[in-house]
This record gives sequence, C-alpha cells and structure tokens, in this order.
Amino acid sequence: MRLCNPARGEVAAAIGGREARLCVTLGALAALEGHFGVSGFAALGERLKALGPGDLAVVLRALLVDEAPVEDASLAEAMAAVTAAFAAMSA
Repeated sequence: MRLCNPARGEVAAAIGGREARLCVTLGALAALEGHFGVSGFAALGERLKALGPGDLAVVLRALLVDEAPVEDASLAEAMAAVTAAFAAMSA
C-alpha cells in the first residue's frame, strides 16, 4: 500500500481489519451529491448531517482511495474514518 499524502488530505484508517487510505476529493463529493440527490456543497453538507448507517457506508466507499472491504467495517470504524477524512480536508 502507498503511504498517505497528508498534503493532499489523505488519512489512514482501519477498515475491516486492514489499513486503508481515504481522501475527500471533488470527485467523491460530486458522487455523493448524485447519490443523495442534492445540488451544491451546502445542500450536501446538510444531507451529511443526517446520515444513517447505510448512508455512512456510501460515504465511506466514496472517500476510499484504496480498495477496502467496506462491508467488514464496524460502525465505529466507518464513523472514525469518515470523520478523520473530513477533518483532514479542513486542516
């Protein structure tokens, strides 16, 4: 696995017993807009405030840089990984 690039906002997270890289990219955000049927970052931000467990898996999958077994991720792992990715984006 490649090393994380913190300058790009990549983070490493434990997903299903493996380490994976995540990054909030414009492509990931656009994919999430399409999936949730919203238009614009403000609307997406509002939608992301009300995620259910199934939604969290969608967000996790969109942010993954590496292939990782999303289905094997616990709810705590998924929440920690997504939170870390968005925190790195705003740092």
